Amino acid sequence: MRVLIVEDEPYLAEAIRDGLRLEAIAADIAGDGDTALELLSINTYDIAVLDRDIPGPSGDEIAQRIVASGSGMPILMLTAADRLDDKASGFELGADDYLTKPFALQELALRLRALDRRRAHNRPPVREIAGLRLDPFRREVYRDGRYVALTRKQFAVLEVLVAAEGGVVSAEELLERAWDENADPFTNAVRITVSALRKRLGEPWIIATVPGVGYRIDTPPRAGHEGGDRG
Repeated sequence: MRVLIVEDEPYLAEAIRDGLRLEAIAADIAGDGDTALELLSINTYDIAVLDRDIPGPSGDEIAQRIVASGSGMPILMLTAADRLDDKASGFELGADDYLTKPFALQELALRLRALDRRRAHNRPPVREIAGLRLDPFRREVYRDGRYVALTRKQFAVLEVLVAAEGGVVSAEELLERAWDENADPFTNAVRITVSALRKRLGEPWIIATVPGVGYRIDTPPRAGHEGGDRG
């Protein structure tokens, strides 16, 4: 999952970003409305986390633009405005959830997971494919009933691959969805992470490399089949 945090307090924004990384959620930061609109125009986000009182176009204006775009992107308003009429106006603007400051980071992560599940309501919360069982809320992965311990980044990559339901996911898309805007587009981090993830999941290899295209979950897995180039 990749989210946009629109927050003009740098220390708070960085703390949220760093905390979400521990939950395998990639996050970019915009400190003002203009930066937020620019990032929204060039990147694909699963959820927008908006402070309402920010420099430039306000969080309210950004929410209105997101709704008007028809993208269906969920909006979580994260603000100190905690009166009932503040919340009511936020929901009227198109917010899908509303969390007031101060807040617990774990609650924010849980709410983001819930919004992501609602956005993709056609997919079950616990996803299963080719003997893999992935629980995004407990951050647990099982293969053929065997628990597989993964790093945060490995889990984030696998989550994107499983959500594709056997479709090919390019290295660029994995970099965009599982890392953040500071990731070097020329890095070999994706290849290294996928290679390590394969080994954690064990044989027969279940992540196939489609040369020159990307990666996919090999479904159904075949005994002795290595799922293409290990890349």
